[in-house]
Amino acid sequence: MNFSITNIWQSIPKWVTRTLLILTALLILIFNDAFGDNEQFVLFSFLYFILLCFLSCRWLFKQIKSIIKLKHEKKKTELLHLKSQVNPHFFFNTLNNLYGIMDKNSQARMMVLKLSDMMRYSIYEGQKEWVTLEEEIVYLENYIDLQEIRYHKKTDVRFHHKVINQESRIMPLLFIILLENAYKHGLETLEKDAYIYVQLTADEKEIIFDIENNFDLSEATQEQGIGLKNLKRRLELVYPNKHMLAIATTKNKYTVKLSLAVI
Repeated sequence: MNFSITNIWQSIPKWVTRTLLILTALLILIFNDAFGDNEQFVLFSFLYFILLCFLSCRWLFKQIKSIIKLKHEKKKTELLHLKSQVNPHFFFNTLNNLYGIMDKNSQARMMVLKLSDMMRYSIYEGQKEWVTLEEEIVYLENYIDLQEIRYHKKTDVRFHHKVINQESRIMPLLFIILLENAYKHGLETLEKDAYIYVQLTADEKEIIFDIENNFDLSEATQEQGIGLKNLKRRLELVYPNKHMLAIATTKNKYTVKLSLAVI
């Protein structure tokens, strides 16, 4: 939390501090005259000081609690905003393809079912704080299946997963951004020999998502898309010091490794 006692003290209205100082001075003068005995005056001063400290600590605690609550709400709002920016172009492209094959073969029914599941997951499960690894895996598999139907060219897309506990919690819609980028900046740019290799492994302590794809060097760009920027920000908010995102480019090969601590 980026707050300090100094900042909180500065937030106290000046009239409050002035009133307390004046009141304290008056009480000292009044009770100094009232109590001729120094011991009684010292006792009174001590009790007054304890009371003042108690009230100050109580106020300080409320201020800190209020700041923490505000920061938590800000973090929650920012996460929801970032999640809402997951690129929806895939859904529109798939619906257009669906329209084209509806009367041609039986793939339409399967596409509708998978697309419906994905949209439900994005809208409902995607707004949750946590989902299970099993749910995230199904979402990725549906995405890959639909993309296989969409592209009318030979591609090599593999998704292997080895998860000890599929009930492990994870923030929703993390991996899809990396998979989307592999299709958009890799497979879509190549006329032939395009591949995407995805591997997800998880034990009781760590979740590792590896993805590798080739791409057309002439179509390469150094700029990071909004999806990847959002992913990095979400990781900073939810997995501070508990994640590692490594991105590497070698000739026409692009690799990403995302490691997360199991929470």
